[in-house]
Amino acid sequence: MKIDLRYVVMARDKAIGGLLLIASLVIIVLYAYFVFFTSYDLILLKLTGFIAVAGVFGILSWIGYTLATTPPPKPIEEIEKEIESELKKLDEESKTSTQESSDKSQ
Repeated sequence: MKIDLRYVVMARDKAIGGLLLIASLVIIVLYAYFVFFTSYDLILLKLTGFIAVAGVFGILSWIGYTLATTPPPKPIEEIEKEIESELKKLDEESKTSTQESSDKSQ
């Protein structure tokens, strides 16, 4: 009996999806409990706000760093010249190899 690996992968993906669903629901319930029914509400809200703000501005700083340190691209004209020169080289090489093969055959 041959087992199709697609079904095994799909079953594993469904199991992981189910675990993520259950874990998320448990965390939502625990978060609501700690915010509304314990004395940890203020520190939990402060911590949540800090993590959200730090995450957003951390991503923005990463984008800024990437923009600041990435060199600008070459102008299109320069790229076109490089491509033309490479095509000329390839054309010359193919001509010389054709001539050499015709010389050897004679």
